[in-house]
Amino acid sequence: MTEPMVEALDIYKSFGSVEVLRGINLTVMPGEVACVIGPSGSGKSTFLRCVNHLETIDAGRMRVEGDLIGYRESGGKLYELRESEVAHQRRDIGMVFQRFNLFPHMTAAENVMEAPRTVRRESKTKARERAVALLERVGLVEKCDSYPAQLSGGQQQRVAIARALAMEPKLMLFDEPTSALDPELVGEVLDVMRGLARDGMTMIVVTHEMGFAREVGDTLVFMDEGRIVEAGNPRDVLTNPREERTKAFLSKVL
Repeated sequence: MTEPMVEALDIYKSFGSVEVLRGINLTVMPGEVACVIGPSGSGKSTFLRCVNHLETIDAGRMRVEGDLIGYRESGGKLYELRESEVAHQRRDIGMVFQRFNLFPHMTAAENVMEAPRTVRRESKTKARERAVALLERVGLVEKCDSYPAQLSGGQQQRVAIARALAMEPKLMLFDEPTSALDPELVGEVLDVMRGLARDGMTMIVVTHEMGFAREVGDTLVFMDEGRIVEAGNPRDVLTNPREERTKAFLSKVL
């Protein structure tokens, strides 16, 4: 049996008195694309941030390739890892946010080079070669020496994807990567993500792009009020949802 890439077991998370995640269970196998949809405030982004321990969890277990993320377990209790240990785990998990968060004083290539140079101590030559190859992969090789302010939003987001790929992750997390873009720029980012899916990258994508979820997703997860209400084949969930809450949500967005 192949080991799951991601295994979330009974994940709970609160911010103060507000319970944001209420027992999330999700398994994503290697090479699969899981798309997560739901209304604002349903816990989608919080769950995604728990996968790489950008948010701590209050209960449950989060594993990537069988390894507990953010914690070690002893005697049935969880003990949070040191930040350096968590950072080591995150090297294998790429994340792309709504906002591109590029370093404004660095060119596109320098943004992509930064993590391999800093974390892996790669030579400038090797890091530059990889950056150029990754920018070519996302269709921006001609923008290697451009600064973020000289790029469109869609181009900046594609640089952000290249930057996340620079550490050669085994898992990519996307938190509504097109929501900050003008509509005409959404397609170029989704095209890059389609390419990653074709190449076999395991991905969890929080998205409002139902067409992308239907076309690329292996699993569609609908969340509401901190719970997974319904999950299954994207085409089945989108065309014939079982749950009334799913039906109500989709009637407003499709």
